[in-house]
Amino acid sequence: MLKFLKYILITGLSWFIIHSLYISYDGVMSSKQKADLAVVFGNKVNEDGSLSPRLKARLDKSIELYQKKQIKEILVSGGLGREGYWEGTEMKKYLVKNKIPADNILVDNFGDNTEKTVINTIKIADSLKYNSVISVSQFYHQTRIKKLFRENHFKNIESSSPNYFELRDFYSVFREFFAYYL
Repeated sequence: MLKFLKYILITGLSWFIIHSLYISYDGVMSSKQKADLAVVFGNKVNEDGSLSPRLKARLDKSIELYQKKQIKEILVSGGLGREGYWEGTEMKKYLVKNKIPADNILVDNFGDNTEKTVINTIKIADSLKYNSVISVSQFYHQTRIKKLFRENHFKNIESSSPNYFELRDFYSVFREFFAYYL
C-alpha cells in the first residue's frame, strides 16, 4: 500500500512538473501570425484608477501587435473590479492615450472571468465575421485560454504574452495547473 501511494505521489508530481513546463513554454512562445482581433484579458485596476503593472504590460503588448499590423482591432475584456472601475473602460482609455484609434477598440465589460471573456470574444468575432484571434494575457494563462476557445469551437486562436514577470507567477502557474483540468 505504501509503495502504491509513493507511485501515485511521484506520478502526480511528475505530471504537475511536465504540465507546468508545457504551459510556461506555450505561453512565452508568442505568435508572429496576423489575426483579425486581439483580445486583452482584464486584470486589476487600482483604487486610484491606475492600471496594475500586469494589466499595463498586457495592453502594451496589444499596442505592439497593432503597430506591427498583426491585428485589425483590439478587444479589451474585464468586469467591474472591487475597486469600482470597469476594467474594459479603463483599458480603452489607456489604449486611446497611447494613440490607438477609438474606432479600433472594442470593449467587453462583462468578461468577469476567463471563460466569460472567451465566450464574449467568440460572439463578438462571429458578429464581425472575424475568424482569427490573438489572446493577450500572462504566459501561464495562455494554454487554458486556447483550450477554452477550442472547446467552444473556435479553432483559429493564437497567443502573445508580455515580457512581464513577477514572483507571484510561481503561484499562478500552480493555480493554472488545477484550473486547466476543472
